[in-house]
Amino acid sequence: MTYLSALLQRPGAVAGTGRDAGVASHYGSPLPEQRALDRGLAVADLSQLGVVKVTGEDRGRWLHSLASQALNNLKPGDSTRSLFLTIQGRIDFDTKVLETEDSTLLITERESAAPLAAFLNSMRFMMRVEVTDETDHWAVLGARKALVEGALTWVDPWPHVGIGGFSYSGPQHPAEDTTWIEQLIPLEELDATVAALQAQGVSLAGTTAVEALRIADWKPRFGAETDEKTIPHELDLLRTSVHLAKGCYKGQETIARVHNLGHPPRRLVFLHLDGSEHTLPEPGSEVHLDGRNIGKITTSALHYEAGPIALALIKRAVDPEATLEIVEESGAKSPATQEVIVSTDAGQVVGRAKGFIKPPTR
Repeated sequence: MTYLSALLQRPGAVAGTGRDAGVASHYGSPLPEQRALDRGLAVADLSQLGVVKVTGEDRGRWLHSLASQALNNLKPGDSTRSLFLTIQGRIDFDTKVLETEDSTLLITERESAAPLAAFLNSMRFMMRVEVTDETDHWAVLGARKALVEGALTWVDPWPHVGIGGFSYSGPQHPAEDTTWIEQLIPLEELDATVAALQAQGVSLAGTTAVEALRIADWKPRFGAETDEKTIPHELDLLRTSVHLAKGCYKGQETIARVHNLGHPPRRLVFLHLDGSEHTLPEPGSEVHLDGRNIGKITTSALHYEAGPIALALIKRAVDPEATLEIVEESGAKSPATQEVIVSTDAGQVVGRAKGFIKPPTR
């Protein structure tokens, strides 16, 4: 059964598409909604997301053994991010982790929830854990600050470099002073909860606003910036989603080898688009340099202050000072300038006194 949020019945609601199907793309005023959301005056319906619940007394050390992040010492209320990787170090699942008194909640894309639950159940063996797909029971609300008193609240660690993490873009980051909060409420309470917020003066924003702020924060999203070849280094995910000294887990060998001795083949880049075409390039539009295809647009948006912007995945060695050319499927071409997210010398840290790794705690 296709999910449709109760908030799609609100005046002006325009349904989203793709991975954001089932919730509103906007409610009639995309740019004002985005401005309000950025200023902490609006809330976004993200009930299209999935939620997987892990319970049982062994869950911490068990999840720790499977995930890229250290999950064995979480306390109730702790938030982090973690990946589940293939043997080759490619991203299978990207999760937002919230610890509660009696469970670990994994917020993920809706289409990932059932496969993630199935994968985790296949790895239970003799461990005292239970895994359930709770997607049909929870709604997620996103905002710059917590707005629902008493709700389970995940606080995004992005872009701060966590313990055992590493930054490929340096200490300065455009999202350094921003926050992003996701709160879980029972799905049947979604409409009433939002109505109560609106009575307090909080407005509604759609996923168009969420995506624009995400791009401006240089924050990759699973299914948008990832494909079947993506490794975490390409997206600067070592800063929040990987612990480089946590011990063995699936994909760890690739993480260590590329970080210490090699380089990621591609790098995520932030683009300022020319905007002369009056339309945004679709995901998959080619990125060219000197007539050669060197990558692709992954997500684009119209930002209320910065104008047309995008994230793109391009070849690592491309000159960060070069002006790139966006080539759309229609044949339309337009220039774009870069801001470096992942540096051209990312990786190969052995022997280099660079980086921003934080040592593991004892």
